[in-house]
Amino acid sequence: MTTTQPDPAAGAAVKAADRAHVFHSWSAQGLIDPLPIAGAEGSYMWDYDGNRYLDFTSQLVNTNIGHQHPKVVAAIQEQAGKLCTLAPGFAVDVRSEAARLIAERTPGDLDKIFFTNGGAEAVENAVRMARLHTGRSKVLSTYRSYHGATAAAINLTGDPRRWPSDTASAGVVHFWGPFLYRSPFHAENEQQECERALRHLEDTIAFEGPQSIAAIILETIPGTAGIMVPPPGYLAGVREICDRYGIVFILDEVMAGFGRTGRWFALDHFDVVPDLMTFAKGVNSGYVPLGGVAISAEIAATFDKRPYPGGLTYSGHPLACASAVATINAMAEERIVENAAEIGEKVIGPALREIAERHPSVGEVRGMGVFWALELVRNRETHEPLVPYNASGADNAPMAQFAAACKERGLWPFLNMNRTHVVPPCTITETEAKEGLAALDEALTTADAHTV
Repeated sequence: MTTTQPDPAAGAAVKAADRAHVFHSWSAQGLIDPLPIAGAEGSYMWDYDGNRYLDFTSQLVNTNIGHQHPKVVAAIQEQAGKLCTLAPGFAVDVRSEAARLIAERTPGDLDKIFFTNGGAEAVENAVRMARLHTGRSKVLSTYRSYHGATAAAINLTGDPRRWPSDTASAGVVHFWGPFLYRSPFHAENEQQECERALRHLEDTIAFEGPQSIAAIILETIPGTAGIMVPPPGYLAGVREICDRYGIVFILDEVMAGFGRTGRWFALDHFDVVPDLMTFAKGVNSGYVPLGGVAISAEIAATFDKRPYPGGLTYSGHPLACASAVATINAMAEERIVENAAEIGEKVIGPALREIAERHPSVGEVRGMGVFWALELVRNRETHEPLVPYNASGADNAPMAQFAAACKERGLWPFLNMNRTHVVPPCTITETEAKEGLAALDEALTTADAHTV
């Protein structure tokens, strides 16, 4: 592995420039302390002081093939030497090939690809397509969800990041999705949770007016909100409801797609085909910004003679598409999707369940592939979260202490509210995974200290 020699002075200069000029997302600018990163490779990244961290976050759950994959770096370099950019209205070989490779892996007839710069724009355009296709305005989404930070996507989002921007006038209605561990339906098993969640959705549709609803959008497996695998039959039930009422079914695969769950797409686990599917992140591991919408034949036909009123200057950007082609080919050639499945089934899943037995702070383990969450609690019997919902400051101290303990042990953790997510690259090796899990195991003693 290539690493740079420690250079604290260079790190201090990078940090000073950051603090002087960079405005960070989701942050109170005067309260953050960004770590200067000198480099990254594979499953690791390192700072200017010589500290190396195992990246159990895949950054924002997007570097599915790890950092600096040589085939993808070479493809970007080669494309830059050939053709850096071209407007979306032209036919470009690398754009066509990226679309073909994606369509080859999507289910059903999701064979047309509209490229965006990321996941939020993909959601924006999927919703626009659904509204134009149906002539209806409302869109339903769940409370425990994240769909992006742009205008419509943030209103669709179900977590507290929506609150400052929620105009309550964007035609969005939220409902409860299934989550047995914290069931809003008082269910005692997965079958009850599925049945009651579907009944709740039907009731919501009835009271909102089926004729007014353009689409239902779900993360196939909600990511940032908690990696909650839906119970058997739930997604098929939503599909049936959508068909009955003429509602467009959108599945958001931005985080769960491209190998993360041990399949090309999370929906492959559930034998369901949506009308529209959004993607981003893992399509090229974020090496160059890229996202998109996979579109069914019926919805694509809506715009055969009628112009689609949407577009982006960088839609299908050649550098981004070249990185997608290289990423998808590398994933196929190197069995990266299969590796994610095997590591999840044989290493991560069993180890996390053993860790849960040792630590009273672990209330539940859930996930698949390299997409896992630990629900951290003060009390296993009552399910009281380790920190309150949307905690900050002193209220969030137990999670902050846990994070610090992870970093001291060379593990970079993904934390959200009272959860830690285990979401390393799909390329992680068994040795690397065990290294990270051992560090996680040790760090959880800090959370145990807050249990009752």
